[in-house]
Amino acid sequence: LTGKEALTQFPSLGAPGSSGPGQGHVKQCELLQLSRKQRRLCRREPGLAETLRDAIRLGVLECQFQFRSERWNCSLEGRPSLLKRGFKETAFLYAVSSAALTHSLARACSAGRMERCTCDDSPGLENRKAWQWGVCGDNLKYSTKFLKKFLGQKRIGKDLRAKVDIHNTNVGIKAVKNGLKTTCKCHGVSGSCAVRTCWKQLSPFHEIGRLLKLRYDDAVKVFSTTNDAVGHSELAGPHRHGHSGKQPALPRPTDLVYVEDSPSFCRPSKYSLGTAGRTCSREGNCDSMCCGRGYNTQSRLVTFSCHCQVQWCCYVECQQCMQEEVVYSCKQ
Repeated sequence: LTGKEALTQFPSLGAPGSSGPGQGHVKQCELLQLSRKQRRLCRREPGLAETLRDAIRLGVLECQFQFRSERWNCSLEGRPSLLKRGFKETAFLYAVSSAALTHSLARACSAGRMERCTCDDSPGLENRKAWQWGVCGDNLKYSTKFLKKFLGQKRIGKDLRAKVDIHNTNVGIKAVKNGLKTTCKCHGVSGSCAVRTCWKQLSPFHEIGRLLKLRYDDAVKVFSTTNDAVGHSELAGPHRHGHSGKQPALPRPTDLVYVEDSPSFCRPSKYSLGTAGRTCSREGNCDSMCCGRGYNTQSRLVTFSCHCQVQWCCYVECQQCMQEEVVYSCKQ
């Protein structure tokens, strides 16, 4: 989590160590991989270190879930080397990390875990009424404003990689914004809507992760070109269907972009552990994941709960059943 590499190396993904009152958050800031400016902001924001940890965990788990069936499964091994390149996978890492940060900060504000922000302060929404009904909107406005300051995005990168990284970071932020919706609750006699309380609510992060995975599947390879009209370089990609003119097509704000083709991820390298030993689906992805090496078949017995019944008053009683399961794994 630095301005140059959105997900460099992760601190321990276990539970954060207990810290005492007062300056405990300062100690947590020191454990995170932050730039000098980011560490200074972290020290001034009680609750930020814990929120950053939540964001790291959220981004890692969602990335691994979305790529669980792919050759590259978003493992932590090889991530620092991967982030030095301009692959599609690098683009996704930048996007999912900025999305996780945006989402976690907005939720931390509404949950009261941050001292300098509270509920969403959108026009027409009275925080006092929202608190009265136990409702507090996710503060995306504060989250995005703080995040751009935290990532140092006021300085626009001059080289191609810097432009690409900033673009993909903003794709992640936009994905969270697109998932913001207004939720309302009616109050009144016999269910009438005499009083209506509305608040802003973020989509579950799984929905955002699924959207970013679709963006990854349709990622655009770009290069740098000079715009004669404005006199500076910008990102450009291949001509899209329906695009006219001699100038290359500009990537859309929602497109994930990359600058170099990805490796196969079939064999161990500095970018991943390869696919040997990975489980796969024989009818689904074994041929692709195993890279033509074939796969092993193994039978095993698994135990699961079955014949469950609700007992009076308040518990469920189940039997333990066993069944044979066939597991497929890629050969060496």
